[in-house]
Amino acid sequence: MFTLPPMDTASTGAYDDVRTATRALATEAVHAGRDDLARQGLHAPPIDLSTTYPSYDSRAEAARIDAFATDGADPVGPPVYGRLGNPTVARFETALARLEGTESAVAFASGMAALSAVLLARSAMGLRHVVAVRPLYGCSDHLLTAGLLGTEVTWTDPAGIAEALRPDTGLVMVESPANPTLAELDLRALAHACGSVPLLADNTFATPVLQRPAEQGARLVLHSATKYLGGHGDVLAGVVACDEEFAGRLRQIRFATGGVLHPLAGYLLLRGLSTLPVRVRAASANAAELVRRLAADPRVARVRYPRLGGAMIAFEVHGDPHEVISRVRLVTPAVSLGSVDTLIQHPASISHRIVDADDRRGAGVSDRLLRLSVGLEDVDDLWADLDQALGAPRERRVTALQEAVR
Repeated sequence: MFTLPPMDTASTGAYDDVRTATRALATEAVHAGRDDLARQGLHAPPIDLSTTYPSYDSRAEAARIDAFATDGADPVGPPVYGRLGNPTVARFETALARLEGTESAVAFASGMAALSAVLLARSAMGLRHVVAVRPLYGCSDHLLTAGLLGTEVTWTDPAGIAEALRPDTGLVMVESPANPTLAELDLRALAHACGSVPLLADNTFATPVLQRPAEQGARLVLHSATKYLGGHGDVLAGVVACDEEFAGRLRQIRFATGGVLHPLAGYLLLRGLSTLPVRVRAASANAAELVRRLAADPRVARVRYPRLGGAMIAFEVHGDPHEVISRVRLVTPAVSLGSVDTLIQHPASISHRIVDADDRRGAGVSDRLLRLSVGLEDVDDLWADLDQALGAPRERRVTALQEAVR
């Protein structure tokens, strides 16, 4: 059980929020963002596809736009324009904030759009310096390293965060469990080391089912909602859970830059949240069993799996990882993760190819590392596919080689 954070009903945009003292995570996943439906005679949330909204009271509309320009709050009253906000997307934002235990959440067209908005919001305050800990998702690493948004990054290990801070540091960014090595960080200790600088924790791998970074001191929680929040490989989105003050800044950035989430994506994400706890726990059970079998297999050199659990596995093979990728048949060889089906990829070739090779290896992303996103298939079927993809056991390969030499 957890206590719901206080919610500003004006920030929901689409409806009056119904607050309960305590509700279990599974209950919140099903009901948050939908509390008003029964009163409207609805069961499924409506999809509002409007890009604009009629108004015969232009004075009131002007006042709402002025209020948005001042602090980024959702306009009170009827919606104005799709780039300011959308009722369907607002439902998803409300639900995700409830699950992460924050005041607000702001959704974007992708995870990278969400991270870009955070960086732009801090840079607009003259805080262009970022302290970051590797490994991060490869495109996040590249965005920071290349300085594409005018930011400057200092890479450090967790123990060096406090020393790396500067007067113009606007953000400390970490990912735990990390992509793709699954390294875990003590978020509470890191938040303490950050002092007054906001800690942004990428919670894509863990989801609020396994970890709620805001409870450990992170002020910003980032998700590639494309992954577990959507859960079916059919929606592209990002979201930042945070306090209402920073959410206002993010809404202003979203309005100005146009990185809005499509209403249909918002609907699919809200639907995805309703099964998130069930999916994560079932996929995690499959992953734990596959970890047990991989760790005992002589063809596997090393297995990495988070202490908090989850459905992601990283493992290194003695043989050629590209051959493993080429031989899977049930498992899908593809980027991304968090879907109901199992995906495998070679980070050094794809998700982290954009990271400098020395930096990549220094962060533990070896050339033999494979990343497995475990889905909901029968675990014995998954193992049968991995078993044949890994090839002949090492002992049989050695024997075959000896016979060939003879």
